[in-house]
Amino acid sequence: MKMKTKYVVTVLVAAALAGCSPAEKKAHPTLAPQTLPAPVLESLKRALTAYEETRALLARDELKGVDEAASRISAALKDASEGGADLPPQLTEILEEGARTSQSLAGATELQEAREAFGEVSRLILVVANVDPRITEGWHVFECPMTKTFPKWMQPSEDVDNPFMGQAMPTCGVASDLSVAAPVSSDEVSAHIEHAHEGEAAYYTCSMHPSVKSDEPGTCPICSMDLIPVSQEEVDTGVIFVDGERRQTIGIRTAAVTRQPVSVHVRAVGKVVYDETRLAEVSVKYKGWIGTLQADALGEPVDKGELLFTLYSPELYAAQEELFTALESQQRARATSAPGRADYLVTAARKKLRLWDISETQIERIAASGEPFQYLPIRSPVSGRVIEKNVVEGASVEPGETLYRIAGLDKVWVEAEVYEWELPLVDVGRPVEMTLSYLPGRRFSGRVAFVYPYLESESRTGRIRIELDNPGLELKPEMYVNVDFGEERGERLVVPEEAVLYAGPRRLVFLDLGEGRLRPQEVEVGVKSGDFYEVISGLEEGDVVVTSGNFLVAAESRIKSATTKW
Repeated sequence: MKMKTKYVVTVLVAAALAGCSPAEKKAHPTLAPQTLPAPVLESLKRALTAYEETRALLARDELKGVDEAASRISAALKDASEGGADLPPQLTEILEEGARTSQSLAGATELQEAREAFGEVSRLILVVANVDPRITEGWHVFECPMTKTFPKWMQPSEDVDNPFMGQAMPTCGVASDLSVAAPVSSDEVSAHIEHAHEGEAAYYTCSMHPSVKSDEPGTCPICSMDLIPVSQEEVDTGVIFVDGERRQTIGIRTAAVTRQPVSVHVRAVGKVVYDETRLAEVSVKYKGWIGTLQADALGEPVDKGELLFTLYSPELYAAQEELFTALESQQRARATSAPGRADYLVTAARKKLRLWDISETQIERIAASGEPFQYLPIRSPVSGRVIEKNVVEGASVEPGETLYRIAGLDKVWVEAEVYEWELPLVDVGRPVEMTLSYLPGRRFSGRVAFVYPYLESESRTGRIRIELDNPGLELKPEMYVNVDFGEERGERLVVPEEAVLYAGPRRLVFLDLGEGRLRPQEVEVGVKSGDFYEVISGLEEGDVVVTSGNFLVAAESRIKSATTKW
């Protein structure tokens, strides 16, 4: 067993220190931000000018001219170190070290040697750049995942131009920041070794072929790579160790779990439609012919009781004559001993006209005229706009045929469709804000009036209705509207969206436990607010979670953990 432990220690130490230059093993202090004196700032900007010339030469695989540009970097950094009596001693030491490293860069005789020295110059300049943001105004930081030197560099252009890979891979690199990761130390290596051997290795596996498992260290039978140890703790919990260098290489970033105001916004597209309670159809219950047409155009406004058209109907004409006959009989009966014997005839004639939608006022007018009207006026039952017209002058009409449709537009509905999971957020009474693309700057406010009790079968969406006043008739049926349902939920515990991983029905994050240890943690998340998820359970305020590179971390955790974790 001692022989096995010794082998694993050798593998881990080699893996941790592989590719680390001497400068990577030396930690630089974190310097407090400050405003540098003008002479120091000017010297540093001269150094950056020469630094950019050096970077451009290396990106073109050119060594000629590097010595002269690097010498100017060295001179400018030396001037900066001597430019202010109030500079912190640590900053002065770093500037002096940068001047010496630049001299080494100037003396490089091979491209690879120059690139390694350039990486160290970049590291020192980034340390200094964190002190005063004015140093790097207008500059962009990039990171190369392929180089074994310090992987970051700066350049004024936004287009990647890699000085470490040259023309072989000129666009290799991703946008980064000014941070300088802590180097791998012997303490970290020891912690990794100690962690890997808590309770001894459960088995050995290949990072490329996790199906390979061995009780003894050795090489992978598929790809011949060295097998890596997996401890029992890693099998049980999925905890993995990622040192500072590997974090930098795979781009791991973290963020704290915090409390902040949570607001939920559901956005949907709606359509303006007619208020169905303010729709009316005009039809007649008898056959006839149109006489004069008053409302003769679509969209025309009409008031309740206003004349729409006149109508001649033989049946209606005969019904009027029946009324006159009944009135004559009633008049003759008044002079007899049974004066009320003809009253039922008048009542029946009047009722017949009323059942044909002739108003009491019109009936009185007919009775007073003494003779039937050939054309009777047909009036609007409601106020609104003519939205359908199916008649012209002289046309014949049939009983029950729709002659006009009239809609009141001073109130309209907006119907919007939302996804199934959004339905609980749009209950009746919810405030709504609406905008129209062709009315910029205008916002319409309303509330959800009704949620339809079914889903649209094809789109699997639910339909909701919003009622709006429309006094200026700005909202016209068939217009499309952008609908925003908002809700303020107050301050809640939140985690960045990119930290959450999906594992079937479960949601996981990776907790940073410190000392390079990362552990998968199951969480329950609520609503999404901007770039954050509400945390219902599984995390506490102040916990640190992985937000970038977590898919690579998850892959390694899957290799080492029990299958039930995933």
